[in-house]
Amino acid sequence: MHIDTLKNLAIDALEELKARDITQLDVAKLTEVTDLMLIASGTSTRHVAALAQNVVEKAKASGLHPRGVEGGDNADWVLVDLGDVVVHIMLPEARALYDLERLWADLPSDAGAISESLKQFEERATMS
Repeated sequence: MHIDTLKNLAIDALEELKARDITQLDVAKLTEVTDLMLIASGTSTRHVAALAQNVVEKAKASGLHPRGVEGGDNADWVLVDLGDVVVHIMLPEARALYDLERLWADLPSDAGAISESLKQFEERATMS
């Protein structure tokens, strides 16, 4: 599936259930894991779970099977891996704590520095 089609599918699924503050980050030059990250906020853990489930259902209805879903019904952060697009759905508190938008915007473009920055992020995440 073309990345723009996949992005629009995920955004439509998020908007359908009233996700807040949807942001997209082009990370293609920063990582080989994915090309685009979508970040959205939910109002409660139930809303976060429902948003993630809607993304998964819309993807499956389009013939795409997500590579994985991390987080659960009572999670403050759920990740849906659609391959070229990774969708992060978070409570506002978790979104502010991990600040993925700033993390990815601040990453340098060379691989060694990226690896070091991600290591620092992982260390910060395990402290919380």
